[in-house]
Amino acid sequence: MKSKLIALVATLLATVSVYAGDFPDISVADLKKAIEDKKVVIIDVNGSDSWKEGHVPTAIDFEAKKSELAKALPADKNALVVAYCGGPSCGAYAAAAKKAKELGYTNVKHLSVGISGWKKAGEKTEAAK
Repeated sequence: MKSKLIALVATLLATVSVYAGDFPDISVADLKKAIEDKKVVIIDVNGSDSWKEGHVPTAIDFEAKKSELAKALPADKNALVVAYCGGPSCGAYAAAAKKAKELGYTNVKHLSVGISGWKKAGEKTEAAK
């Protein structure tokens, strides 16, 4: 029984590390500060309808900008780029994070709590204008 439990824990840890991928997490507080300091480009991967209803302030709509992402990102390849999707169990953010990395961006992070965690933290969203 003990060896089965150890194997299960090891499998779960391996799954979490694979799921986390190459993109470190950023906290709501750190993202909020980066937004206030105007030192981040945020990519919302929840789809255009969701983006229109409400997104993290300043976030761009990945679905609408996917083919033009290079134009939406800053010239500085060291700039902070943060991708997010629905919440902790959503992996859709990876498409935007990988695209930014392919474009040469070196400081790509993941808001793993997603839009649901952003709202749960009491942070405001921005609707499409």
